[in-house]
Amino acid sequence: MTRGKRTLIPGFWALMLLLALCSCAGSAEQPPEAEPPAEPQALSWDTLEYDHSLELLYAEQFSVDYYTGGYQKIAIGDGNRYLVVPEGADLPSGTPEEVTVLRQPLDSIYLVATSAMDLFRQLDAIDAVTLAGLDAGGWYIEEAREAMEAGRMAFAGKYNAPDYERILDAECDLAVESTMIYHTPEVKEQLERLGIPVLVERSSYEGHPLGRMEWIKLYAALLGKEAEAAAYFDGLMERLNPILEQENTGKTVAFFYITSTGAANVRRPEDYISKAIGLAGGVYAFSDLDGGDGAKATMNMQMESFYEGARNTDILIYNSAIDGELQTVDQLLEKSGVLADFKAVQAGNVWCTGQNLFQESLGLGDLIADLHTILSGGDAPLTYLHHLD
Repeated sequence: MTRGKRTLIPGFWALMLLLALCSCAGSAEQPPEAEPPAEPQALSWDTLEYDHSLELLYAEQFSVDYYTGGYQKIAIGDGNRYLVVPEGADLPSGTPEEVTVLRQPLDSIYLVATSAMDLFRQLDAIDAVTLAGLDAGGWYIEEAREAMEAGRMAFAGKYNAPDYERILDAECDLAVESTMIYHTPEVKEQLERLGIPVLVERSSYEGHPLGRMEWIKLYAALLGKEAEAAAYFDGLMERLNPILEQENTGKTVAFFYITSTGAANVRRPEDYISKAIGLAGGVYAFSDLDGGDGAKATMNMQMESFYEGARNTDILIYNSAIDGELQTVDQLLEKSGVLADFKAVQAGNVWCTGQNLFQESLGLGDLIADLHTILSGGDAPLTYLHHLD
């Protein structure tokens, strides 16, 4: 009996163990099959993911929208649209044919719009401009003149007669034209046929004077220098806000020059210089002048009409851009003796601009500060205006 029990028990447990193993094996769940990895979605115009838009305070002639991956969609007031493709990135499929593609880095620019050179200078990006529409002798911006003299920048012809061979040899990746290109559309078309993107500078169409200066943010976006542009413009507004917030002085200002025929050339009321006078706290003497053709910033007046409108003006400012700077009132009177009867001449309140004013586009902020100084009778140093003795 004892010996039979010893034999039965081990066999029983072996059988039970075998049944348990079979049961577990039969009931165990099989792991789910792994799903195949999803194929990456092809980059396309429609699937670009919007991130944010460039903040603008005054400019209305351009906009910049940023998308993930460093892409930018730019719209200009003339209806042209651009897609900025970051360095090394692919062109999204489905990009509309009418959208001009700009591939970064933009480091070989043909700059025909001379007013934009000051913005490149402020961004420390003069080296990105390898070709210009003005030769060395025509620049008041020292950095541009030095770059041409050193051979880092070359003259490639004016807007209506570009040197296409030189432009191609330089592997130009963007031509920045002034609105004068509208008078020779065949030039723009030829550049585009040669594969050179064209962007027309329209800062002069901005309704607010400071909108012109805010175009620095557009060039910063193209060059990847947004932080530098934001810092500059924030600093500008910090300096100008105290002036812009003050009450108008009520003093009248005439801004003019005498033409070779003896007429007075004045700014139209909608011109940015006229508006800058208002921002500085003055009243433009010809603010009720008929605007006429809004495309023209100035108009000529016969001296009789100018005499009637400006004789009692508080401040006269002579524009030196055309025939050079004046240093004395006698030089002014040589141009037109009737000015001796003007209130401002008799009070010794006659000023003249520096010839570099209009080429240094960002100098508009300093001009507003200069105007405020002479309107308020302050003694702050002047940048673009000097007194005629």
